[in-house]
Amino acid sequence: MRKALAGIAVLCLFSLVHVAPAPADDTAAVSAATKAADAWLKLIDSDDYAQSWTQASDFFQQHIPEQAWAMQVSAARDPLGELVSRKFASAKYTTSLPGAPDGQYVVIQYNSSFAHKKSAVETVTPMRNADGSWHVTGYYIR
Repeated sequence: MRKALAGIAVLCLFSLVHVAPAPADDTAAVSAATKAADAWLKLIDSDDYAQSWTQASDFFQQHIPEQAWAMQVSAARDPLGELVSRKFASAKYTTSLPGAPDGQYVVIQYNSSFAHKKSAVETVTPMRNADGSWHVTGYYIR
């Protein structure tokens, strides 16, 4: 499981220490990114890993092949069991993340509970595409 989590951590491409809080005028961006993250997490929760890859950002897809993603996320999530609860904890807007191109990102954290792991923090990072849509580019569970 450690290897799978390490693989997923590589996808995150960020360190929360370097994330700046969202200015008040970025509230709409945070809201749109959170909606995209919530929809994407539903795919993960239903074990639809192939569709989660398809719905992820182009940057995500360029850095991990679909089959590798499915194996890594399955290895990390399956041992946790079914989702029991997920509560939004925080969202922070930033334009720069280590290892990623400059752009618009929102780092979102959820306090989650699973059948076999009572307390977890899921971090999901959507990025804004040139067309204005938001797609997940990073996912990490600790």
